[in-house]
This record gives sequence, structure tokens and C-alpha cells, in this order.
Amino acid sequence: MTEIIKRDDPADANPETETLLEAAEEVIARLEAEVAEWKDHAMRSAAETENIRRRSEREMNDARAYAITRFAKDLLGVSDNLGRALQHAPRDHADPVVNNLVLGVDMTEKELLGAFERNGLKRVDPGKGDKFDPHMHQAMMEQASDEVPAGAVIQVLQPGYELFGRIVRPAMVVVAAKSGGKPAGAPYAGADAAAGGSIDTKA
Repeated sequence: MTEIIKRDDPADANPETETLLEAAEEVIARLEAEVAEWKDHAMRSAAETENIRRRSEREMNDARAYAITRFAKDLLGVSDNLGRALQHAPRDHADPVVNNLVLGVDMTEKELLGAFERNGLKRVDPGKGDKFDPHMHQAMMEQASDEVPAGAVIQVLQPGYELFGRIVRPAMVVVAAKSGGKPAGAPYAGADAAAGGSIDTKA
């Protein structure tokens, strides 16, 4: 700490001056300590305010994501029904009314899937031979296969979807059986364990 008054000549000093200097130094030291304390308090308050802001923003984002996820999950049922309708719809029917109806359903499905894509809802549709991912897929059964390695996906029974990195619905798949003589079409015993018990498979 730098003294305000320099003592150039100790001989010129007197008791009163010394007392005043000591009192001034004590005041300065106390003020400096108070400034340091208030500075530390201000920094702590700023850090706490920033933490609260970040936590509130994260909670709001989680709440919005949860609301969107529920809404998206409800719409997946509509998408599934449209897909099933198109699978069984007659093609090139003699009646133009039927053809127009099928075309309308097809356009509706495409528009719905486009809306999913534009809003971050991505399709989880593994290809044949892709490695089974317990975080993205749910194995419904095992089948023997000479075409793909053991544990790989043979067939997709129902595509899954993810939203903002969260699985809304896992893809339901058939997995190539490992050696051990399991009969074809046997339920996959590890389906629940593979899903981790945390994936909601409801449409």
C-alpha cells in the first residue's frame, strides 16, 4: 500500500502528524478491504445471476421440448395410419374417384412427413444389415440369417423418430439371431433390456 504522505525527513515529523498518518492509513486499509469485499460480492452476485439465467433458459427449453415431443408422438399415429392406408390402397383403379382419393392420401402423408422434417422430427429407419442400436431401435424378435451378421437389423417393422436428439419412438426391428439355435421368429428376449426400460414405445 502506497502512503499518501511521504516521510522524507523523520526529524520533521511530530507526534500529531504521526498520529494523523496512522489514522489515515487505517482508514485507507479499511476502505480497501471494504472495496475488495464488495467487489467479491458483486462478482458472486453476477455469477449467481448468470447461473439462474442459464438454468431458467434450460428449463424453458426442456419444457418446450417435452410439449413438442408429446404433440409429435400423437401425430405419429396419424402418419402410421396414412402409411397403412396407402399400403392397401388400390393403384390405377378404373374409378377416377378412387384414384383421386388415393392421390389425396398420398399427398397428405408427404406433407405430414415434410412438416416433421421441417420441425426437426427425424425418421429412424435403419437399413438391412445396419448394427442394432439399443438407443435408437427396439428389437421385437430374432431370426436366423445368412445375409447379415448376428445382431444386425434384418427388417424394420415400424420406423422410429427422434426429436432434438431425443427418441420419440424407437424403430421396431427384427434382429439377426446369434448362434444358439433360436427358432426363426422367436421373440427377442433382450428387447426390454436393450431399450433400457426408458424408451416409450407407445405411438
